[in-house]
Amino acid sequence: MRKFFILFTILLAISFPSLALAEKKIPILIYHSIAEYNNVGSKELFVTPANFEKQMGYLKEKGFTLLTFEQWNELGRVEKPIFITFDDGYKNNLNVYRIFQKISDSRFRPAATLFVISDFIGRQNRLSREELKRLGDSGYFSIQSHTATHTDLTKEKNFQHELKESKEVIQNITGKPVIALSYPYGTFNKKVVNETKKYYKFGLTTTPSAYIPKGAKDEKYYLPRLYVKYSTSLEDFGRLVEGVNR
Repeated sequence: MRKFFILFTILLAISFPSLALAEKKIPILIYHSIAEYNNVGSKELFVTPANFEKQMGYLKEKGFTLLTFEQWNELGRVEKPIFITFDDGYKNNLNVYRIFQKISDSRFRPAATLFVISDFIGRQNRLSREELKRLGDSGYFSIQSHTATHTDLTKEKNFQHELKESKEVIQNITGKPVIALSYPYGTFNKKVVNETKKYYKFGLTTTPSAYIPKGAKDEKYYLPRLYVKYSTSLEDFGRLVEGVNR
């Protein structure tokens, strides 16, 4: 009888991986610029390439699995899942590509999600259509939407352009589905969520906490994220990602 119970438990976990997610804390990290700070913009929104490489090396050493939102169903199948996200689509995110290529090997395949502003694509400091296509085809990146103009959606009336058309522009560039939206400024309300649900499977906020799956209605449209900043030391980073996995 005991052997039967153990076998049944194993089969149950395999068949229903969501059960293994109960109270599991999953970090979703948010970055913006991966570059040396040049006294333009908010310093805390920069992370130097050297520090970012150390942070990714930490995740590699500690056995984290980097996922994108297309791999959401893998959450219950890996021991230490984590999501790496970048907002705004800055050209300096090409540094992420170079670092991923450098640290990738047979046991560690880095991955990240780039949330781009569709009307800003190709501007001087933003990724071009060609660069987005190359990153999307690399296998390291999922290219998703940060709206069309980076507007505060709680004050927006033209959701068609900001949500639907931004999604279509990005899909036409990458040739791949756009399923996730990062809310500009992290602002949202019930109306924004209801509009987002028409076009996307996920909505990401800047609420500073780990994601804890609870099965609540629409919880995938209120996903929280943890900021990694210029001032974040490697020790701080370790506490940030390990603290939410304990």
